[in-house]
Amino acid sequence: MGDDADRTSVLSRLKEMLDSMGESKVTLIGDVMLDRFHHGYANNLDSTAPVPVLKIMRTEETPGAAAHIAMGLRSLGMQVSLHCCVGDDREGRTIISKLAEHGISTGNIQSVADRNTLTKIRFYGSRESLLDESQILLQADRGPRESLSEDVRKSISEGAIAEISDSNAVVLSDYDKGVLDTQASLKLISYAKKAGLPVIADPKLTGLDRSEGADVVLFENRGLNLLSRRQGTPDQASAAANLISQYNWGALVVLRGTEGVTLYRDSEDPFHIPCLSPSAVQQIGLHDAAATALAAALGNGLSIIDATTLAAAACDCILAAEASREFVDRETLRLWIDELSWQLRISDR
Repeated sequence: MGDDADRTSVLSRLKEMLDSMGESKVTLIGDVMLDRFHHGYANNLDSTAPVPVLKIMRTEETPGAAAHIAMGLRSLGMQVSLHCCVGDDREGRTIISKLAEHGISTGNIQSVADRNTLTKIRFYGSRESLLDESQILLQADRGPRESLSEDVRKSISEGAIAEISDSNAVVLSDYDKGVLDTQASLKLISYAKKAGLPVIADPKLTGLDRSEGADVVLFENRGLNLLSRRQGTPDQASAAANLISQYNWGALVVLRGTEGVTLYRDSEDPFHIPCLSPSAVQQIGLHDAAATALAAALGNGLSIIDATTLAAAACDCILAAEASREFVDRETLRLWIDELSWQLRISDR
C-alpha cells in the first residue's frame, strides 16, 4: 500500500507539472536527422533476387534525433533553444521548415554548404488484402561524407553556451555525427553545472567520455548488457555502478522497451518502472521521448524519481504509438498519467 501511495503522489505531481509548466526553457545541442518512412505493399519477390518488391503507397518525413526532442519539448509548452547543423540540401531545408511549423526557433541551426544532411530512410511493407500489419523491410542511411569543420562545431557550442544563463535544463543528443566532440561537451556540462542546471546526455557508447559529469545519462538495455560483458561484471547493476563512478554521472536511466525503465544511482538500489503500455507496436523514438521527459521534469524542479516516472510514461506512449514518426505531447502524456492513476485506484479496491 505504501508503494501505491508513493506512486499516486508522484503521478499527482507530474500532472501538476504538465498543467503548469509555463515557458521554461531548454538548451538543446546535438545531431539532427530527417526520418523518412516509405509505406506500401510487398506482394511479390523480385525476379532477379530473393527480395520483396515494395509498391510505395505513401511517404512521410519528420525531423529526428535532437530535432525530434525539440518538437517534443515544444509540444509540452517549453521554449527550446536548438543548436545544430544541417546540410544545404532539400533534407536540411525540410527539417528547418518542419521545426518552424511547430513554433521552434531555427535561428541557431547552421546550414553547411556541400554537406549531406543525415537521413534515415525506412521501408515498411505488408501484404495487400491481408492483415494491415506492416514490418520494416530495409533501412538505408544517407549522411555526410566529411567531418564537420572545427569552426562550425565551435560556433554551435558557443551559441549553446550563450543560452545557458536563462535556461532551465541542458540536453546533449549525440549521434556521433560531428556536432559534439569531447572538448565541446565537457565545456557545456561545466557551464551548466556552474549555472545549477540539470544536464541530460544521450551519448553513443563510443563517446561516453563526452558525457562525463552529466546529471542523467540515457542507455538502451542492450548497451548496458554489452558494457557489462566487456567489464566482466556479474550483472547490470554492477556495470551501472562502475560507469556512474568512472564518468561521475548523477544517474543512469536504462530504457528496456517492453520491459520498462530502470534508474541506477550511486550506492542505491535500482528503481524499476515496468512497461504498462497495453500494446507495443513500435519503439522508434524511445530515446528522444525519454530525453524530452527528463528535461521537462528536471528543468521544472522535480526529483530524479519523478523525472524517471515521466520518462517511463513517455516511453509507454511511444511504444503504443500508431506511427513511428510521432513524438510525445502534453495531451498524450496527460491522458496516460490519468490512466495510470485510474489503474492504481482500481488496484486498491
